[in-house]
Amino acid sequence: MFTALIILALLAGGFAFMLWRGAEPGGIDDAYARIFGPPDLGSVDFENLTRRGSPNDALACHPDICGDTQVDFVTPVYPIPGARLREIVRAVALEQPRTQLVYSARWEEEERFVVRSALMRYPDTVVARVYGAGPGQSMLGLYSRSQIGHSDLGANRARLERWLAAISDRIDAEETMAD
Repeated sequence: MFTALIILALLAGGFAFMLWRGAEPGGIDDAYARIFGPPDLGSVDFENLTRRGSPNDALACHPDICGDTQVDFVTPVYPIPGARLREIVRAVALEQPRTQLVYSARWEEEERFVVRSALMRYPDTVVARVYGAGPGQSMLGLYSRSQIGHSDLGANRARLERWLAAISDRIDAEETMAD
Protein backbone atom coordinates (compact mmCIF):
# COMPACT_ATOMS: atom_id res chain seq x y z
CA MET A 1 0.00 0.00 0.00
CA PHE A 2 2.80 2.41 0.92
CA THR A 3 4.61 1.65 -2.37
CA ALA A 4 1.44 2.39 -4.35
CA LEU A 5 1.09 5.76 -2.58
CA ILE A 6 4.71 6.63 -3.37
CA ILE A 7 4.21 5.70 -7.04
CA LEU A 8 0.98 7.70 -7.19
CA ALA A 9 2.68 10.72 -5.60
CA LEU A 10 5.56 10.52 -8.11
CA LEU A 11 3.16 10.29 -11.04
CA ALA A 12 1.13 13.25 -9.75
CA GLY A 13 4.31 15.24 -9.19
CA GLY A 14 5.54 14.44 -12.71
CA PHE A 15 2.23 15.49 -14.23
CA ALA A 16 2.21 18.71 -12.19
CA PHE A 17 5.76 19.44 -13.35
CA MET A 18 4.76 18.95 -17.01
CA LEU A 19 1.77 21.26 -16.53
CA TRP A 20 4.02 23.87 -14.95
CA ARG A 21 6.38 23.66 -17.94
CA GLY A 22 3.47 24.04 -20.35
CA ALA A 23 4.75 24.92 -23.82
CA GLU A 24 8.41 24.56 -22.86
CA PRO A 25 10.28 21.52 -24.18
CA GLY A 26 9.33 18.56 -22.03
CA GLY A 27 6.13 20.25 -20.89
CA ILE A 28 2.55 19.05 -21.11
CA ASP A 29 2.16 20.31 -24.69
CA ASP A 30 4.90 17.87 -25.78
CA ALA A 31 3.30 15.06 -23.80
CA TYR A 32 -0.10 15.66 -25.41
CA ALA A 33 1.51 15.72 -28.88
CA ARG A 34 3.26 12.40 -28.23
CA ILE A 35 0.08 10.76 -26.96
CA PHE A 36 -2.63 12.34 -29.16
CA GLY A 37 -0.70 13.65 -32.18
CA PRO A 38 -0.16 17.23 -33.36
CA PRO A 39 -2.52 19.78 -31.77
CA ASP A 40 -3.52 21.18 -35.18
CA LEU A 41 -6.29 18.83 -36.32
CA GLY A 42 -6.10 20.12 -39.88
CA SER A 43 -8.43 21.65 -42.40
CA VAL A 44 -12.12 20.91 -42.89
CA ASP A 45 -14.33 20.97 -45.95
CA PHE A 46 -17.20 23.20 -44.81
CA GLU A 47 -19.30 22.31 -47.86
CA ASN A 48 -19.23 18.58 -46.97
CA LEU A 49 -18.64 18.72 -43.23
CA THR A 50 -19.81 15.86 -41.05
CA ARG A 51 -20.03 16.86 -37.39
CA ARG A 52 -18.55 14.68 -34.70
CA GLY A 53 -20.66 12.28 -32.71
CA SER A 54 -19.23 13.65 -29.47
CA PRO A 55 -20.24 16.97 -27.90
CA ASN A 56 -16.82 18.61 -28.23
CA ASP A 57 -17.13 20.74 -31.32
CA ALA A 58 -19.02 23.83 -32.48
CA LEU A 59 -19.86 25.17 -35.93
CA ALA A 60 -20.73 28.65 -37.17
CA CYS A 61 -21.59 28.78 -40.83
CA HIS A 62 -23.84 30.36 -43.45
CA PRO A 63 -26.41 27.96 -44.99
CA ASP A 64 -25.06 28.68 -48.48
CA ILE A 65 -21.75 27.17 -47.36
CA CYS A 66 -22.66 24.35 -44.98
CA GLY A 67 -25.96 23.34 -46.52
CA ASP A 68 -27.90 20.94 -44.32
CA THR A 69 -25.14 20.42 -41.75
CA GLN A 70 -26.39 21.26 -38.25
CA VAL A 71 -24.84 24.53 -37.11
CA ASP A 72 -24.62 26.11 -33.69
CA PHE A 73 -24.59 29.64 -35.12
CA VAL A 74 -25.79 30.89 -38.51
CA THR A 75 -23.36 33.49 -39.80
CA PRO A 76 -24.62 36.39 -41.93
CA VAL A 77 -23.42 37.72 -45.23
CA TYR A 78 -20.99 40.37 -43.99
CA PRO A 79 -21.02 43.76 -45.76
CA ILE A 80 -17.24 43.84 -46.18
CA PRO A 81 -14.78 42.31 -48.65
CA GLY A 82 -13.35 38.89 -47.81
CA ALA A 83 -9.82 40.20 -47.29
CA ARG A 84 -11.04 42.63 -44.62
CA LEU A 85 -13.17 39.96 -42.92
CA ARG A 86 -10.14 37.70 -42.77
CA GLU A 87 -8.08 40.47 -41.14
CA ILE A 88 -10.80 41.02 -38.54
CA VAL A 89 -11.14 37.31 -37.78
CA ARG A 90 -7.37 36.97 -37.34
CA ALA A 91 -7.20 40.02 -35.06
CA VAL A 92 -10.11 38.80 -32.92
CA ALA A 93 -8.61 35.31 -32.65
CA LEU A 94 -5.14 36.48 -31.70
CA GLU A 95 -6.51 38.77 -28.99
CA GLN A 96 -7.82 35.70 -27.17
CA PRO A 97 -5.64 34.20 -24.45
CA ARG A 98 -3.60 31.09 -25.28
CA THR A 99 -4.42 31.33 -29.01
CA GLN A 100 -1.81 30.72 -31.68
CA LEU A 101 -2.04 31.00 -35.46
CA VAL A 102 -0.74 27.66 -36.78
CA TYR A 103 -1.72 27.79 -40.47
CA SER A 104 -2.53 30.48 -43.00
CA ALA A 105 -3.37 29.74 -46.65
CA ARG A 106 -3.51 32.88 -48.73
CA TRP A 107 -5.26 31.40 -51.75
CA GLU A 108 -7.65 29.20 -49.80
CA GLU A 109 -8.79 32.05 -47.52
CA GLU A 110 -8.30 29.74 -44.54
CA GLU A 111 -6.53 30.08 -41.23
CA ARG A 112 -6.24 27.67 -38.32
CA PHE A 113 -5.66 28.47 -34.71
CA VAL A 114 -4.79 26.26 -31.75
CA VAL A 115 -6.40 27.46 -28.54
CA ARG A 116 -5.34 25.91 -25.22
CA SER A 117 -7.47 25.64 -22.10
CA ALA A 118 -6.32 27.63 -19.09
CA LEU A 119 -5.60 24.92 -16.54
CA MET A 120 -4.84 21.67 -18.35
CA ARG A 121 -3.69 23.26 -21.65
CA TYR A 122 -5.94 20.98 -23.72
CA PRO A 123 -5.62 21.97 -27.41
CA ASP A 124 -8.61 22.89 -29.58
CA THR A 125 -8.34 23.64 -33.29
CA VAL A 126 -10.37 26.49 -34.78
CA VAL A 127 -10.66 26.62 -38.57
CA ALA A 128 -11.72 29.97 -40.05
CA ARG A 129 -12.57 30.16 -43.74
CA VAL A 130 -13.78 33.21 -45.65
CA TYR A 131 -15.97 32.93 -48.75
CA GLY A 132 -16.82 35.60 -51.30
CA ALA A 133 -20.49 36.59 -51.51
CA GLY A 134 -20.46 39.17 -54.27
CA PRO A 135 -18.86 42.61 -54.57
CA GLY A 136 -17.89 43.95 -51.15
CA GLN A 137 -19.53 41.04 -49.32
CA SER A 138 -18.27 37.86 -47.70
CA MET A 139 -19.31 34.87 -45.62
CA LEU A 140 -17.53 33.04 -42.82
CA GLY A 141 -17.25 29.47 -41.63
CA LEU A 142 -15.81 28.75 -38.18
CA TYR A 143 -15.34 25.24 -36.81
CA SER A 144 -13.87 24.70 -33.35
CA ARG A 145 -13.09 21.19 -32.14
CA SER A 146 -11.29 19.56 -29.26
CA GLN A 147 -8.44 17.14 -29.68
CA ILE A 148 -8.73 15.52 -26.25
CA GLY A 149 -11.79 14.24 -24.45
CA HIS A 150 -15.40 13.41 -25.22
CA SER A 151 -17.04 16.59 -23.87
CA ASP A 152 -15.65 20.10 -23.75
CA LEU A 153 -18.26 21.41 -21.28
CA GLY A 154 -19.38 23.91 -23.92
CA ALA A 155 -15.96 25.54 -24.39
CA ASN A 156 -15.96 25.41 -28.20
CA ARG A 157 -19.49 26.79 -28.45
CA ALA A 158 -18.72 29.60 -25.99
CA ARG A 159 -15.54 30.42 -27.91
CA LEU A 160 -17.35 30.79 -31.23
CA GLU A 161 -20.04 32.89 -29.57
CA ARG A 162 -17.36 35.29 -28.22
CA TRP A 163 -15.50 35.43 -31.53
CA LEU A 164 -18.65 36.06 -33.57
CA ALA A 165 -19.75 38.86 -31.22
CA ALA A 166 -16.32 40.50 -31.43
CA ILE A 167 -16.26 40.16 -35.24
CA SER A 168 -19.72 41.75 -35.52
CA ASP A 169 -18.74 44.55 -33.14
CA ARG A 170 -15.70 45.41 -35.26
CA ILE A 171 -17.66 45.36 -38.49
CA ASP A 172 -20.39 47.55 -36.96
CA ALA A 173 -17.72 49.98 -35.69
CA GLU A 174 -16.19 50.21 -39.17
CA GLU A 175 -19.59 50.86 -40.75
CA THR A 176 -20.35 53.57 -38.19
CA MET A 177 -17.01 55.27 -38.89
CA ALA A 178 -17.67 55.12 -42.65
CA ASP A 179 -21.04 56.89 -42.27
